[in-house]
Amino acid sequence: MSPRPVLAVVAHGSRDARSAATVRDLAAVLRRLDSDVDVRVSFLDLSEPRVDDLLTDLHGEGHRHVVVVPLLLGSAYHARVDLPGLVADVTARLPRLEVTVADVLGTDPALQAVALDRVADTGVDVDAAGLGLVLAAVGSSHAPANEAVHALARSWQERHGVPTIAAFATATRPDVASALAALRARGARRFAVASWFLAPGLLPDRVARLTGQVDAEVPVARPLGADVRVAEVVLRRYTEALTTRTPHRTRHPERRTA
Repeated sequence: MSPRPVLAVVAHGSRDARSAATVRDLAAVLRRLDSDVDVRVSFLDLSEPRVDDLLTDLHGEGHRHVVVVPLLLGSAYHARVDLPGLVADVTARLPRLEVTVADVLGTDPALQAVALDRVADTGVDVDAAGLGLVLAAVGSSHAPANEAVHALARSWQERHGVPTIAAFATATRPDVASALAALRARGARRFAVASWFLAPGLLPDRVARLTGQVDAEVPVARPLGADVRVAEVVLRRYTEALTTRTPHRTRHPERRTA
């Protein structure tokens, strides 16, 4: 058994098998990057194993410290409420198990570079005059999580000098159609949709479908996927969590308000 804590990645989960497959591929990249870390995969819902079941199994295997790294690009309900609640329930049942919850992946510059590379893979030059760029993300009822995506879109616009608007697949507006219309009104003549999703699934497919309904010629970039740069961010969150070493034992996480 490795003397280092287990790294348990936890993704949202999806009915689309491609999503879980991408998470498992990312775990394989993590193992190649650092063979001394025991990397395990888990999910919040819809895919197996669930994170609470994995933590229970790890305790049964004799592990006493686990670092949970959420494979989440924003700090919304799942990061603030859902995951802490599941972890708190487990540590209440298994007081000898220390679980440290790392920060979300967030808008790390390395992830931004991957997202922009995915746009370039479609043949689009993100610095080209006349381009309008949509940054498509999940969407949340938690306004600060949406604002983080808007802020990312604004930073891309400043960096590349092309109009960039955030759009959301669910929970809030604008949607992709509205974002494309706004870009056209701002003078854009060509368009591309960047993907602020970790893995393929139902919501990225919805973005692609809605984009095609507006203009079938608009390229939609692939999600970030199991890129080595994504894995490096995961390992960085793991290391940062060990540095702060604040075990999660909160019994009553905040309740969902929306």
